[in-house]
Amino acid sequence: MKMKKLSLDTKHKTYPIYIGENLLSDDKYILPHLKNNQVLVVSNETVAPLYLDSLKKSLKSIKPATIILKDGEEYKNITTVNVIYDKLIDVKFDRDCTLIALGGGVIGDITGFVASTYMRGVSFIQIPTTLLSQVDSSVGGKTGVNHPKGKNMIGSFWQPECVLSDTNTLKTLNKKQISAGLAEIIKVAIIKDKQFFEKLYNNMDSILSLKQDLIQDVIYQSCKIKADIVAIDETEQGIRALLNLGHTFGHAIETILGYGNILHGEAVGAGIKLAAVYSNKYGKLKDNKKDMIVKILQMAQIPMGMDKNIKVDDYMDVMAVDKKTKNGKINLILINDIADVYIAQDVDKQNLHSFLSQ
Repeated sequence: MKMKKLSLDTKHKTYPIYIGENLLSDDKYILPHLKNNQVLVVSNETVAPLYLDSLKKSLKSIKPATIILKDGEEYKNITTVNVIYDKLIDVKFDRDCTLIALGGGVIGDITGFVASTYMRGVSFIQIPTTLLSQVDSSVGGKTGVNHPKGKNMIGSFWQPECVLSDTNTLKTLNKKQISAGLAEIIKVAIIKDKQFFEKLYNNMDSILSLKQDLIQDVIYQSCKIKADIVAIDETEQGIRALLNLGHTFGHAIETILGYGNILHGEAVGAGIKLAAVYSNKYGKLKDNKKDMIVKILQMAQIPMGMDKNIKVDDYMDVMAVDKKTKNGKINLILINDIADVYIAQDVDKQNLHSFLSQ
């Protein structure tokens, strides 16, 4: 199937997102975005054995420095960032160097954060290798690392030179990782596009099996929705906050259960369900639409109930330090209908406490 391309246009930068098969081994997608031969590839112990050689071949005469990290959300922290800084300094890379993130969301977030801060900012390229990173974390310029007290508490906005999403890399993912990515796809459909939601609802089995033409189209549509939102609001001062649907609950679940014990997409899926049920109980979301949202999450094989043993006070404590919380007031992204979501400011804490107690 032909490669799909879209552009993400922000006030500060325009860059391409390439989506298709066998892109990783084709030099025409990467070489034009490099300033010189100073290239550092950041990957992990899972991804590097699968795709690092293909990337090196596409770099032709460039011999990149490499750093291979341990795999997992629990390594997305300042300690890992310093390891990468050490490497860049040891090889004497200057402001014209380029970092390449080869991996999933954790690798992309860490590499982007290092790129945004090393020598006050250098170039980087995203090569996401998971479904979640191809549709979400690689698009839009959010970078960052976790703190023991909260997820993504340390970060920056820093746009890549390009995003290269080779759909062949999805073939090595397990079912849990596919489902985790689908949570973010379902999220953007709920936020912005009824027809896309219906497409997902009616074709979930084919999507789960990674039918190539369908999955490529789904990735493109997801990226397009997010790119259009980011183009309007790059630094999340308004509409971009809607992309956090499911994330206030989800980040709390991840933080409490421990980074690495649950996939980010799984937590987001659980968070979307909680947001839908809360919106139905305290807002305007009708029963049938709530049921459709819960059903599509189940169809995507996203595990539910992972949060059942979390204490309510733990939930409330973690949500109190969420990035969307302002002046001690908890804000949630809630749902009126498919393609109609909103920011609920200063959510009633008594209602929230009661809801989480059920």
